[in-house]
Amino acid sequence: MSRPLVIIGAGLAAAKAVEAIREGGSAETVVVYGDEPHLPYERPPLSKGNLTGDGTLADATVHDKGWYDDHDVELRLGEPVTGIDPGRGVVVAAGGEQPYERLLLATGATPRQLPPADESGAPVTYLRTIEDSDRIKAALSRGSSLAIVGGGWIGLEIAAAARQADCTVTVLETLDLPLLRVLGPEVAQIFADLHRQHGVDLRTGVRVDGFERADDRAVLRLADGAAVESDLVLVGIGVAPRTALAEEAGLKTDDGILVDEYLRTSDPSVLAAGDVANAYHPRLGRRVRVEHWNNAIEQGRVAGLNLAGGQVAYEGLPYFFTDQYDLGMEYVGYVGPEGYDRVILRGQPAEGTFTAFWLRGDRVLAGMHANDWDAIDPIRQIVTGGRVGPDLSDESRSLEEIAASGAV
Repeated sequence: MSRPLVIIGAGLAAAKAVEAIREGGSAETVVVYGDEPHLPYERPPLSKGNLTGDGTLADATVHDKGWYDDHDVELRLGEPVTGIDPGRGVVVAAGGEQPYERLLLATGATPRQLPPADESGAPVTYLRTIEDSDRIKAALSRGSSLAIVGGGWIGLEIAAAARQADCTVTVLETLDLPLLRVLGPEVAQIFADLHRQHGVDLRTGVRVDGFERADDRAVLRLADGAAVESDLVLVGIGVAPRTALAEEAGLKTDDGILVDEYLRTSDPSVLAAGDVANAYHPRLGRRVRVEHWNNAIEQGRVAGLNLAGGQVAYEGLPYFFTDQYDLGMEYVGYVGPEGYDRVILRGQPAEGTFTAFWLRGDRVLAGMHANDWDAIDPIRQIVTGGRVGPDLSDESRSLEEIAASGAV
């Protein structure tokens, strides 16, 4: 009897891998393990539609149970995997050992913890799961207060949802601007202004020295001597890839599980995809680990094809999006640790409708739009082309013209 294909992690990457396995014509048995009891789901609604009321968590489910049954996929939900033995080709879980032919690790990431907050007894939460999102949603009522430690994407999206619910919101960020490392000062300032215009008490360049519980509320002590009181503290200081299983199995890791362009680990029968994969990117010529929705989708698909015996390289450029108040944004590309030389802004940033491009020399590294929904295709074309002539800053020429002109 042949061994099945096994996937550890029942998230979006796993769901897309299963789709690709079946759409590619493979009839091999597939077994999916998940820590959570839920069917595989998408995480963006947790900080967006579920909190604002514009969507429900049911909308986040990739497929219903019947789909997996119809496609002969065995879901072992709520059954954590405790070990992997690549030498014998088995997964060890609460229900016993499961042999595999090939294995996909799609274990995702976990929120970085802030022990002083956790140990204070104050009401503190993180956002990663459906239960986390529901807990935050229950706290967002008129007149309540929320303190957010960290001005990244999660923190700012939840700040926007909380303000839309008429909550008092304080965001505490150690850097001079929120999103500074991702967007640079030119565009990060736009997001800072956006939140302040909507009534967020955004404090930058601050350090939280301590957390206390006062009755049922939290008190945050800042290094400058100020104190912030709130009904709930959300900690949003990034995530860490879940590499423990890979490390214990002897697979190579470094800020994630190291994989090649085919998403194969140091053991060719084991692949990794999604938030946990630190993948060699042939287009960029370097390793990249991306923690966004689209990466889970596209890497999941490639991993599924290769899990079923294919040889497909993953070359998709990083892409992410956000919705905050009335600003919707899409971003494609990768700036990297070397940084950029300049930013070209087009449109009306002060009015919330604009495009931006990050360049190093004459090379376009990344581009984004805000509220310009026809722009993402030419932006992607320009970034994919890489090199651009001086007409990118000429707003008399449309992005479509520039993308099609051969200047890139």
